[in-house]
Amino acid sequence: MRKALRWLLALTVLIGTLSTAGAATAAEPEAGTTDIKERLLSVPGMSLVEEKPYAGYRFFVLNYTQPIDHRRPSKGTFQQRITVLHKDVARPTVFFTSGYNVSTTPRRSEPTQIVDGNQVSLEYRFFTPSRPQPADWSKLDIWQAASDQHRVFTALKGIYGKKWLSTGGSKGGMTATYYERFYPRDMDGVVAYVAPNDVVNKEDSAYDRFFATVGTKECRDRLNAVQREALVRREPLERKYAAYAEENGLTFTTIGNLDKAYEATVLDYVWGFWQYSGLSDCDQIPADAKNATDDEIWTSVDTISGFSAYADQGLSTYTPYYYQAGTQLGAPTIRFPHIEKQYIRYGYQPPRNFVPRDIPMRFQPQAMRDVDSWVRHNARHMLFVNGQNDPWSAEPFRLGKGAKDSYVMTAPGMNHGANVAGLVPEQKALATARILDWAGVAPSAVQADPRTAKPLAKFDAKLDKRDVQREMTLRP
Repeated sequence: MRKALRWLLALTVLIGTLSTAGAATAAEPEAGTTDIKERLLSVPGMSLVEEKPYAGYRFFVLNYTQPIDHRRPSKGTFQQRITVLHKDVARPTVFFTSGYNVSTTPRRSEPTQIVDGNQVSLEYRFFTPSRPQPADWSKLDIWQAASDQHRVFTALKGIYGKKWLSTGGSKGGMTATYYERFYPRDMDGVVAYVAPNDVVNKEDSAYDRFFATVGTKECRDRLNAVQREALVRREPLERKYAAYAEENGLTFTTIGNLDKAYEATVLDYVWGFWQYSGLSDCDQIPADAKNATDDEIWTSVDTISGFSAYADQGLSTYTPYYYQAGTQLGAPTIRFPHIEKQYIRYGYQPPRNFVPRDIPMRFQPQAMRDVDSWVRHNARHMLFVNGQNDPWSAEPFRLGKGAKDSYVMTAPGMNHGANVAGLVPEQKALATARILDWAGVAPSAVQADPRTAKPLAKFDAKLDKRDVQREMTLRP
């Protein structure tokens, strides 16, 4: 997966918390017990960055000392950033990762709200500041990242002794799945949102079928026409791009030149729309692309794809992602039947083009095949939630006969922000009931009738913020 797909998802910050009694209580130290801050800082290798107040919780930003190489822990360490949203040690704990940087603002994932629990959030290795110095990029792989999670879980299990669930959205959902594959005894359940599963990197026809049918023909035609027109008008729009780059101090050393960056941004346009927009947003797309002004075409592409995405300044934050896409995760390649060949010079460029050349890369095709096979035959207490209109859900995880108490569900009409709340009522209740059961907090009424299942914590507009943050580029 690679696609500089413009808006990084804080969607992974999908949210939740609850108590079996259903009441939100303040997170105060219990009488006769050690304060939670002291307990956390008593963990070897744990240090405090800061504590931030939030009503009903304690929220800590921490650093944890990790081996650069879990196979050879004596060969050096680095500081990995984590956060802890503390509710009560008597509540279950949700282990969250976005697969990217960790947010230092208090947030709840949806499973955390559902079970009214604590949340431990982990920054993915090699995303700054959680990057070893000097950086040995060969130590950035899915097993090393899963081992990071395993060490954090092992370190904190003595404090948070109730059941644990892992979760994440998009690359975070992939991360939760890989963690389960390598350490299946750690978690009591997994909730993976919109997690792409690119089993065979060179076989991407599922994405072409998706784009041929998603939404309505009218909306598809509008998007396709704007994308084509942006390439037809390449010369005047690239002059505008050059002026934009100079004004904003953008450079293009990694990708090679402005022309490559321009085409990559334009080719992300349709994908980007469906990833984070919906049918109701189609009326914002120019209806008559051929007669639209250059500014109208530029603005539409910039709004959805972002012309800073493939500049060095846009790529650098996500070098770890593109490295993984080009070494293990895979990257979809799609066709553009609505655009004549003479207008496309590079096509969907590979992840190698988005990583500095001094970082060596070699693709490992067996990595995703291994995970896919394991999920099909060994999934236990796993829930995969996909979005009907999400391009990344075109190649989903699937379950085989060996899977137990595991589910794949699709939220109708939803994009890359799909969640349990967006499922049809029957699936929403079932998913919620299973999450509560896996966490060991299902009320007796839910045990008797799963159709009554609801989140145990009330929705908090700040803590449970689920708006997708549109940032530099489009990626899972």
